Amino acid sequence: MAPNPATSDTAAPDAFAPDTAAPPDATPDAPARALTRECIAAAALRVLARDGLAGLSMRKVAAEVGVKAASLYWHVRNKEELLDLLNDALVAGAELPPRTGDWRAQYLEYGRRYRALLLATRDAARIVAGRLATGPHILAVLEDQLDRLRGAGFTDADAAMASYLLSAYVQGFVLQEQSPLSAAEAAGATRGEAARAAGEVFRTLPAETHPNLVALAADLTDPDMDARFEFGLHRLADGLAALLPTPRPAPGREPR
Repeated sequence: MAPNPATSDTAAPDAFAPDTAAPPDATPDAPARALTRECIAAAALRVLARDGLAGLSMRKVAAEVGVKAASLYWHVRNKEELLDLLNDALVAGAELPPRTGDWRAQYLEYGRRYRALLLATRDAARIVAGRLATGPHILAVLEDQLDRLRGAGFTDADAAMASYLLSAYVQGFVLQEQSPLSAAEAAGATRGEAARAAGEVFRTLPAETHPNLVALAADLTDPDMDARFEFGLHRLADGLAALLPTPRPAPGREPR
């Protein structure tokens, strides 16, 4: 779950409901002093699950823990810090794959578990995508991931890239899964219904001008996201395998 350093320093303007910054001379009250960052992260996760990223605000998180919004700023200075805190809190529940099988099996399982983790929380992919967060839970996952990749024989640079690539793929894929496929799905249709409607459009196009869309209508609109995810995940592993040195034959044995 490698972070992405090539991102903007600020979130999109609509990422949060508006907030008012704490006055510079604010003094923390007793409940604020008793707060912890873990408590704030847990409250932010509850607000996220209930209201989504668009409805997340410092004010709502403060209300969730029973303090005034200004008091929250003694623990998280702004909404960007809250995002970083949420990023790490989301990963806190991650279960690392067992160290069984070869590097490829473990890499694939890492991807599957990360996808399931993000799908379990509303708008989670929007929280984590592209953020360079360095919380303790993220650091623990990264350390484990890099240790496995280096132990498999990847160079340091390739291990770092492989870790980043997996995170970027999973986050991007889940961003699509957590976004409406079309206006029809946003209006209440299921994802399968929206996909089948698109497929019907493809099938009824003039074959003279769109022969490939007509022929591949079913393949293009298959709503089975598990199959699509696995296809991409395996192709990542295929490409990474080419970076590993070719094993040398044992002495006295001819290579086959």
